[in-house]
Amino acid sequence: MRKIIHIDMDAFFASVEQLDNPFLQGKPVAVGGSEDRGVISAASYEARKYGVRSAMSSKIAARLCPELIFVPHRFHRYKEISLKIREIFSRYTDVIEPLSFDEAFLDVTFNKLNIPSATFIAQSIRNDIRNELGLTASAGISYNKFLAKIASDQDKPDGLFLITEENMQQVLDSLPVSRFFGIGKVMEERLKELQIHKGKDLRAFSMRELQQYFGKSANYLFEICRGIDERAVNPDGERKSMAIENTMEQDVFDNTGFQMEAERMLNGLWERYQRYEKKGRSLTLKVKFNDFKVKSKSRTQAEAIEHFADLEQLAWPLIDSFLPLERPVRLIGFQISGFNHDEQLQIKLEI
Repeated sequence: MRKIIHIDMDAFFASVEQLDNPFLQGKPVAVGGSEDRGVISAASYEARKYGVRSAMSSKIAARLCPELIFVPHRFHRYKEISLKIREIFSRYTDVIEPLSFDEAFLDVTFNKLNIPSATFIAQSIRNDIRNELGLTASAGISYNKFLAKIASDQDKPDGLFLITEENMQQVLDSLPVSRFFGIGKVMEERLKELQIHKGKDLRAFSMRELQQYFGKSANYLFEICRGIDERAVNPDGERKSMAIENTMEQDVFDNTGFQMEAERMLNGLWERYQRYEKKGRSLTLKVKFNDFKVKSKSRTQAEAIEHFADLEQLAWPLIDSFLPLERPVRLIGFQISGFNHDEQLQIKLEI
């Protein structure tokens, strides 16, 4: 049986800022944005107690937490720490699939130190990160990637959780569907309409019933609530693009509604983009109208997209080019491409 570990650094950007600046330790910190404008990239756990979250408007965050301290991004520093974390991973295995600066899958089935316990390895990695870098990480251990990812979220921050064949179904049955990786807000709402709130509710539906309600997504839903995932940890996987799209529950008829939805999705795209090392130069806006016709428009800049302002400068002319709306819109999507050295990253998410 495979032994898979998912490592997820706790509030990584904010924790690095607190590590480097003792004044920030123990205080509510937001990385990115300001009291007046912008979008928060990351929030410390002290800030999260007030409801502050990543991708949230800075103005809203400041209202929720008047004591919130805003600090700018330092991506060079996050990358520096990330490389040190990967050095720690490589002491135990070379089968490492980085997902971002602060997250990775490790296959330790056949590890360098011949340690039989994946749980012991995960704890050793967490200890190394804490002792050498002064940061905390949460770890999930299981026999496939999906379950390891679920496990790492079970006991955050600074947590360690194991999902075995014996406790797998119990864990998944009690898990809210919103916690299942790959289920976005739109699908979550569809599931709730069918009174599917937890894994056990989803497991009660047959494949035929799921196909009736969810079409091509039925197989995925059928398997995840049963803990089935055959994907291998892939250290060499190159992904194509970073994209985010949403089919609205109701068509958007007015220009203002279109702009607001596009802005919301742009914030969601930025939240994920900033967690990756590779930087793109091109942005594409995809719009599907209520007659199912699709139009896409793109813009490219000479330099890489480094800041949210760069993304906005590319996005708003694209958004404005669709105005006034020629007919109602049912889907909006953004895609970043043109990554470093033509290497692109594929993250297709539904929100």
